[in-house]
Amino acid sequence: MKNIITGLCVMACVLVSNTGVANEVEIVKVMIEPSAHRWTFHVTLKHDDKGWDHYANGWRVVDEDGNELGMRKLWHPHEDEQPFTRSLANVLVPKGKTIVYIEASDKVHGWSKQRVRINLKQDKGKRYQIRRKTN
Repeated sequence: MKNIITGLCVMACVLVSNTGVANEVEIVKVMIEPSAHRWTFHVTLKHDDKGWDHYANGWRVVDEDGNELGMRKLWHPHEDEQPFTRSLANVLVPKGKTIVYIEASDKVHGWSKQRVRINLKQDKGKRYQIRRKTN
C-alpha cells in the first residue's frame, strides 16, 4: 500500500510540473518593419492550443516602463497552424524610446514569463530582426 501511495504521489508531481510552464505560449521570432516612428510587428507564436478553453489569445508591444504600445488580440485557437504569425501595424513608439518588449498570452496562464527584448537601433537580436527599407 505504501508503494502505491508513493507511486501516485510521484505521478501527480510529474503531471503538475508538466502542465505549468510547458503549456505557456512561446514567442518564436519577431520581424519588424519601421516607418518613421510607426512600426509593424510580425510575431510568430507557438502554443499547444487545446480548443476554445486553452489557446494563445494575444501578444503586445510594451516599452521599458511596461506601457502598452500596441496589442494584437487573437480571437480563436490555431490548433492546426503551429507555429503561426500575426501582424500589428502602425504601432507608435514614442520618440526617444529604443527598447521595447514583445509579450504573449494564453487563456489559461495569462501573460507568459518569456519576453523578447528588442533594441530598435540594432537590426538583429535574439529572436528578432528589423527589415529596414533600402533605397
